[in-house]
Amino acid sequence: MTMNVKQELTERFLRYVQVDTQSDSKRDSCPSTPGQWNLARMLADELKAIGLEDVTVDDNGYVMATLPANTDEPVPTVGFIAHMDTATDMTGAGVKPQVIDRYDGGDIVLNEAQNIVLSPRDFPELAGYAGHTLITTDGTTLLGADDKAGIAEIVTAMDWLIRHPDIKHGKVRVGFTPDEEIGRGAHRFDVEAFGAAFAYTVDGGPLGELQYESFNAASARITFVGKNVHPGTAKGKMVNALRMAAAFISKLPAQESPEQTDGYEGFYHPHVLEGNVEKAELRCLIREFDRNRFEERKAALARIADELRTVYGEERILLEIKDQYYNMREKIEPVMAIVDVARQAMENLGIEPVIRPVRGGTDGSQLSFMGLPTPNIFAGGENFHGRYEYVSADTMVKAAETIVEIIRLVASAPFPPGIHKMQ
Repeated sequence: MTMNVKQELTERFLRYVQVDTQSDSKRDSCPSTPGQWNLARMLADELKAIGLEDVTVDDNGYVMATLPANTDEPVPTVGFIAHMDTATDMTGAGVKPQVIDRYDGGDIVLNEAQNIVLSPRDFPELAGYAGHTLITTDGTTLLGADDKAGIAEIVTAMDWLIRHPDIKHGKVRVGFTPDEEIGRGAHRFDVEAFGAAFAYTVDGGPLGELQYESFNAASARITFVGKNVHPGTAKGKMVNALRMAAAFISKLPAQESPEQTDGYEGFYHPHVLEGNVEKAELRCLIREFDRNRFEERKAALARIADELRTVYGEERILLEIKDQYYNMREKIEPVMAIVDVARQAMENLGIEPVIRPVRGGTDGSQLSFMGLPTPNIFAGGENFHGRYEYVSADTMVKAAETIVEIIRLVASAPFPPGIHKMQ
């Protein structure tokens, strides 16, 4: 791809990140926020403009479109998926992206007035981007590369293929989903209407990332019911819900937390605590790659709740655990050819594949269990969900090239018969 493609891709990305699409777990609507509707409609118009067919935005805000096949050979339909929403950790409103051409490898002042600096001292991988065109925040918002970089790369790849009909390919489907960041991205995804044999989410991090394993995930909501009395006369009467919550957290193994684990290590993550003496609510994430250990972790929370009930009373601690998604490896291993194609595509482009598990959720985790095997490939972003987020435009071009190369290989690679079943 040419420098013009890099410019076009960058311009697309800059347009997308300025649409506020932060999702909201407290709302039941789908999408959960109106900004996601705005981006969905914008994307639908753009997909039509570049020449895709069957462009739809359904009643839940899911965008789908088709790049028709330009070969008569039997080729499985492949899909590419990215999510439109941004994380709830930090605001995605009023994003003011900054473009740094030929980054020199040193500190980047994001916001001089607030003394916010993106530095390789804090983020050592940053120095490896010397010479790249980087896109950063202004230090007051997140950027939204997760996952608007993936959207820009998919749209750019489709645009390239339409303008280069000499590249033979089968039918390609693209999909853009709402509310991935709050765990609902695949909940109302119409796999049958999408009609792909398999797909890839373009929702990974640095160059070469290729993932087909994810956590088994559950969320726990623990409610502590206290009894409030004036603190001056509270002896033998007060039951402090906040102290119960603190006691519960203290029983979680400190070494099994996000800040102490990596690779294939699971964790407990108490991430929200709200309340007062009378009533408190703790929300905790449970993550584990192995299904048996996953069940053990859920059972461990139930044991902690039972232990504390013996101290504070049966009725004072309520525990609710809900499974969120499962390790997509279970569904992808039987069709590993789709991972091999992505690996080969990267190698053909001189990219070293970096195969590692997803330490988080992607739409692909749920879609794989809904009948659409969906590994994840890199989109190029770093430091997701916060003010220090950035992405390399050069890596974004590589991601778009990888999408094109996967599509080209799918048209030429022999696949097991089962992979064709959803054509």
